[in-house]
Amino acid sequence: MSTADPLFGPYGSSALPYIDRFAAHGANAFWFHGFDAAAIEACEQHGVAACVEFKTFRADFDARPELIPIGVDGQPIRYGELVQGVCLSQHEFLAETEANLLDGLRRFAPTGIWLDYLTYAGWFETPEPDLQESCFCPACIADFCAATGIDATTPQQILATAAGAWTRHKCERVARFAAHYAALIKAHRPECIVGAYMCPWTPEEYDGALARIFAQDYHLLAPSIDIFTPLIYATKSGRPPTWGRDFLTQAPAFIPAGKPVQLILDALDFPESLLATAEAQQPGWGVQLFGGAHVFADAERAAIIARAVEQMRGKGDAA
Repeated sequence: MSTADPLFGPYGSSALPYIDRFAAHGANAFWFHGFDAAAIEACEQHGVAACVEFKTFRADFDARPELIPIGVDGQPIRYGELVQGVCLSQHEFLAETEANLLDGLRRFAPTGIWLDYLTYAGWFETPEPDLQESCFCPACIADFCAATGIDATTPQQILATAAGAWTRHKCERVARFAAHYAALIKAHRPECIVGAYMCPWTPEEYDGALARIFAQDYHLLAPSIDIFTPLIYATKSGRPPTWGRDFLTQAPAFIPAGKPVQLILDALDFPESLLATAEAQQPGWGVQLFGGAHVFADAERAAIIARAVEQMRGKGDAA
């Protein structure tokens, strides 16, 4: 399957018991965490595209405190139960991540692999995000100086004299990892779609936090990523149900031309968010529904998905 064939379906292994209902309600794909053998086998049995969500830069900081990025004050950043982004100078962890990816690629042939948490530290699924400048350990500072030729030793010095270069360096660092993982995927599975879950903010929001904090630059990532998937979780983020539709309207201004955008919507926002997205003039390259199990479990709610998917496919065919 190529990117010419938009994918629609739920995210989350809890939807697996309802996979026999997917086709009847417009779903042709299933996203799940990791290389889940049972999910992949079920997808093969039911003619559904198997799509892996692959965790990159996320870990249990309580169990792995060495992975906590360093903040401006020289101390580990604040974090709660939900956080993503690890110190990218922790080579043992990076080796573990790559080994897990290679193991899955050797054992399975999914339709797509979506790289998740491919960012610097933070969390954006909240109305009031705690945005901290981070990754100022000595090794990360040394990497910045070597890469840019800038002589700096402290976070304060970097942010005061070279903030733009620091942001660019972080974005390039993340983009290099994306390119590396994508190359591994394509080397083992040339037909595999490479997706990336993205912070759902425009480049200007929160004083440029998409790049400044999370180090996600669509233009730098574009050569490696086939499909961009912003996380449109409206209720969790304190946004209106029209957020997804609005994002798709704005996307051409900052996402490279020709790069498909596929939203992941939250079942907490169902059906309003899905219906609003379906109304978009360009509704995107399919859609994912996070936590969609209970939607497919209910025939009336599943019928709403079918109608929305038909509406979106019709606009895609017309375009």
